[in-house]
Formats: sequence, C-alpha cells, structure tokens
Amino acid sequence: MSEVIVPGNQGARHADLRLITHVLYALHMVSCFSGGVFAVVAVIVNYVKRGDLPDDFYRSHYRWQARSFWFTLLWLALTSPLFLLFWVPGMVAWAVVWLWYLYRFIRGWLAFHENRPMPMPAA
Repeated sequence: MSEVIVPGNQGARHADLRLITHVLYALHMVSCFSGGVFAVVAVIVNYVKRGDLPDDFYRSHYRWQARSFWFTLLWLALTSPLFLLFWVPGMVAWAVVWLWYLYRFIRGWLAFHENRPMPMPAA
C-alpha cells in the first residue's frame, strides 16, 4: 500500500526523523550508564529505520552510529583477554575504547546538529 502524500506531511516526517536521530545519538552517549543496553536499543532502531531514510545525509549518520557501535564491540572483545592477564591494562584498554566511542558520537552528533553528513567510504 502506498503512502498518501499530503502537503506538509513531508516536513513533519523530516522533523520526526530529525528528533529520532537526536534521540539515537543521546542513547549512544549515555549507554555507559546502562551497561550498553541503551546502545543496543539505539543500534536496533538504526537498522529498523534504515529503509525509511530519505537521503544520504541521514544514511551517513545512521551508518556512522551502527559502525561505531560494532567497532566498539569488536575492540571491547579484543581487549577483554587483558583482564585475564592483568587487571590494570584491561581497564586502561577499555577506558581508551570508551573514549574513542564517545569521540565518535560527539563528532557525529555535532555534525548532525550542523547539518553535515558523515564521511562515507567510496564504493
């Protein structure tokens, strides 16, 4: 079934999508206080909404969020064995990973606020 386009409807959808994207960035930013649960919720929404994105601007931000999440998970998994050997190096490694995670989401959120797309790799 196709959607009926009503004048002004596109603007409302754009405003809703903008709000959702801000909320997703916020969820990722505060995920450390939920043990990562908020990040999992946000990445699920990233994938669910992916087909509804109207342009490359939004696609770049949703891709940026999802990739940041998955790379963080990868780095956390790769540095986990440090905890088995030495507790302090493991904590330092995880602190570095979380700082990188925050950097990625602060950078993305600022770019989104300034209406700048995130870099996309050349195909």
